[in-house]
Amino acid sequence: MAKAIRDCLLEWKLDKDFTITVDNASSTDVTVKELSKQLDMWKTNMMSGKHLHVRCMAHILNLIVQYGLKELDASVTRVRNIVRYVRSSPARTLKFKQCCAHVNVECTKMLCLDVPTRCNSTYLMLDTAQHFEKAFDKLHLFDDGFFAYQCSHLCEDGSSAGPLESDDWVNVRNVIEFLARFHELTKKVSGSRYVTCNSHFKDVSELYCHLKMCLVSEDEQLRKMAERMQEKFKKYWGKPEKMNKMIFIASVLNPCNKFEYVEGALEELFGEEKGKKINVEVYAYMNSLFGEYLKKYSTKSCPQSPSSSTSSNNTSNTSSGSVISASLIRTKLHLKKQKEDNGSGGAKSELDKYISEEQEPFSEEFDILSWWKTHAPRFPNLSELARDVLAIPISSMASACAFSTGGRILDSFRSSLTPKCVQALICVQDWLREEKNPISVKEDLKYLEELELGSSAIMPRAPKVRSDIWEHFEVKEDNGEVCKVECKHCGQVYNVNPKRNGTIGLRKHIKHCLARFPGIRI
Repeated sequence: MAKAIRDCLLEWKLDKDFTITVDNASSTDVTVKELSKQLDMWKTNMMSGKHLHVRCMAHILNLIVQYGLKELDASVTRVRNIVRYVRSSPARTLKFKQCCAHVNVECTKMLCLDVPTRCNSTYLMLDTAQHFEKAFDKLHLFDDGFFAYQCSHLCEDGSSAGPLESDDWVNVRNVIEFLARFHELTKKVSGSRYVTCNSHFKDVSELYCHLKMCLVSEDEQLRKMAERMQEKFKKYWGKPEKMNKMIFIASVLNPCNKFEYVEGALEELFGEEKGKKINVEVYAYMNSLFGEYLKKYSTKSCPQSPSSSTSSNNTSNTSSGSVISASLIRTKLHLKKQKEDNGSGGAKSELDKYISEEQEPFSEEFDILSWWKTHAPRFPNLSELARDVLAIPISSMASACAFSTGGRILDSFRSSLTPKCVQALICVQDWLREEKNPISVKEDLKYLEELELGSSAIMPRAPKVRSDIWEHFEVKEDNGEVCKVECKHCGQVYNVNPKRNGTIGLRKHIKHCLARFPGIRI
């Protein structure tokens, strides 16, 4: 895998890589280590690759939720089974609609089946299904096979979930309320059109506080689910030595946070003593990283010596000697001050100056990129660091969706498509999207259901293409079935029925005309 990525980087001329965002598969750890060695060979591996490996936050959230959902797996599985039953055929969907109309269900949403390994799709399925509770309770009156399906259907593991029980919908609503926060957070971190890195640590800290509150909940099921999730949370975010320092540095580079917020959040997560220790380590790492940028971007210009300029002048004019001496002293003082401001010591104080300034007022609409663009003249080197750090994607969802497009094109019904045809389908799909609108990965479920039911409103017939052979004939009469036509070349008249016989007779006639009149072209 590392070799394939290396070849792509060379082909794309991307030999300078700040971070690599991947999921949590064990194979990616080995891949990133090999890529770090390759970057060392290219001498472009900043800080020896200590911050190169960034773990996908959306993937971690999904693992945490999936681990917690096992406490209520039976209720979720039963709801998934009845949704699968309704969506398995247009006839069952039609009966379900009739049942909804009978019990006066006013919800306009459409049932959607989830992907069990993706918590976001599970949340959407449960959130929609809860509105049809009354319809599911009465569906056996409209569909005789519904109850038998619940009793006999076997899950993927070979077990039978059984029919819905009275407390299943209560459990489902608890799960929905609990998963709502994770759903919003996953959507937030999966964005590709705005900065996500600066809010990573803040989101992790607030999620930890949310789980702590759920641990003292009166609801036993919710408490057990939170306990399991916190166990998985600590596996990924409970050991600071295994966390990428860029998570903390990106939060420091948010003018609304800086070290005040980071220090407080670290103490909340790991305790006061350990939190302060980690805060010192983060500051030291950020200082070292800033030193690398200082070497890379600081302009060390050597000013001309004032004496060289004065020596070229006419030194015979002794009356201006006092003026030259005065300007020389002022020039030396100015150069000394400039050296203090732009030298190594002054550049270090550029970071200290940013940290020591007051935090910006917190606002949900705060534009961090505009802030750094405006203050770049004050922090020329630090703004370069901020540019690279804030560009780090904390989720690989956007790229994962792009790669999973092939799976949606090559399904079980179209598995024999050639690579060239698949490439054409994917490219055309991408070109037809409007660039000004954000990409929506959510399915249009209502549209898909109408497709399944065969609605003619959304499946218009293709326009009829008129055959070129009609250019050689003039229509004399047309009653809708039989046409009386006359050949433009020889004047022969025919009565033809295009719906029954097509244009076979007309083509035979033109072939004879072709032999008689060589100038005719079909």
